[in-house]
Amino acid sequence: MAAQKQCTPAQLAIFWLLAQGNDIIPIPDTKRQTYLEENIGAWDVQLSVDELAQIDAIMLQGIAAGSRYPTSLMQMVNL
Repeated sequence: MAAQKQCTPAQLAIFWLLAQGNDIIPIPDTKRQTYLEENIGAWDVQLSVDELAQIDAIMLQGIAAGSRYPTSLMQMVNL
């Protein structure tokens, strides 16, 4: 889909996140200015409601569930 939209997969992913609602804020990590500029380009991606639905249909729901760290490390968070 990114190739069809003439954008990078990262731009497509960031735009998809932006389309999820005002309470979702993507925070992409980068060390290089070129990637920062690429990430900003996500604002220029245009996806229709049908295209967003296509992405939703192939996403594995609940895949990103669970603790951020293993149990032993979670005990050290916010000490």
